[in-house]
Amino acid sequence: MTSHHVAETIASPVEITNRSCSSTAANGIRAPVETFQSASVSSAYTAEMAIVPTSRLMVMNRKDIRSLDRLATEEYGIPGIALMENAATGAAVIALDMLDGAGDVLIVCGSGNNGGDGWAMARHLANAGCDVTIRSISMPKPDTDAAVNASICNNMGIPTTEDWPEADLLIDAVLGTGLDRPVEDDLLDVIKSINAASSPVLSLDIPSGLDADAGTPLGDAVVADVTATFAAWKQGFLNLESMRWTGTIHTIDIGTPASLHNRLGKPLRNPARHGSEH
Repeated sequence: MTSHHVAETIASPVEITNRSCSSTAANGIRAPVETFQSASVSSAYTAEMAIVPTSRLMVMNRKDIRSLDRLATEEYGIPGIALMENAATGAAVIALDMLDGAGDVLIVCGSGNNGGDGWAMARHLANAGCDVTIRSISMPKPDTDAAVNASICNNMGIPTTEDWPEADLLIDAVLGTGLDRPVEDDLLDVIKSINAASSPVLSLDIPSGLDADAGTPLGDAVVADVTATFAAWKQGFLNLESMRWTGTIHTIDIGTPASLHNRLGKPLRNPARHGSEH
C-alpha cells in the first residue's frame, strides 16, 4: 500500500505532521514503514487529537470495550452518538490519508453501531469533497444512533447502492467487536465480496468477521489494508497472525475518559512489534 499524507476537513486551516505506513513482508504480514509528511488540513480537530499516541495505547477485550462505552455514558454522561461522531471524525482522517485527499469511496454498512460509524463517516468524507456511495447491508434499527446518521446521510443526498461499484477506497463498516459466533449466509457473502474487490480496504474498529478476543476469523474475515480501531487495541490484535487481516492499525481517540481506560485496559507493550502506527 502506498504511503500518503494525512488530510482532514472539519473547520479551520492548520499545519500538521503525521505518520503513515506501507509494505508487505514476504510472509504476507504487513510491516510498518514510517514516513513523515506535512499536510495542510482544514480543521480545528487535528490528527494529533484524533490518533492515540503509542505511549497511551491500551488493550481491551470484548467485555472491556462494551463496558467502556456503557460507563462513559452512565458515569460521565457522554452520549453514545458523541462517541460515534468522534470515531467517525477520526477515521475520516485515516481515509483521507489513504485517498491522498479525495476520491471515490464505497462504504459498506451493517445495521449496528459499526454501520453507524460508517454512516457518520460518510458525511465527513462527502463534506471533504469525496464522491461517497453507501452499500447498506441492512438499515439500522429505528431510534438508534446509527439510524440518526443514516437519516442525515439521506437528507444530504448521499447515494446508496445494491451493487459493488469500483472505488478508490472501500470502507468496511459491517461488523464490530461484538461478533462472537461464525459469520454465515448473507454476511459471509458480503465479506467475500469485500475481499474480492480491487480497492484498498479500510476497516472500522476491527475487520468484519475477526474475533476481537482471539484475533482469528469467525468463519471468514475482511482482509484490510488499514484498520482504524476505536479507543483501544483489541485483545486479538496481540495475536501476530491477526495482522494478516488488520493491516496497519491506527487507534482513534473517541473521547472516552482516561480514567476508564486505566480501569478497564492494560498498557500495550512494544506496539511497533504488532504493526501499530499509533
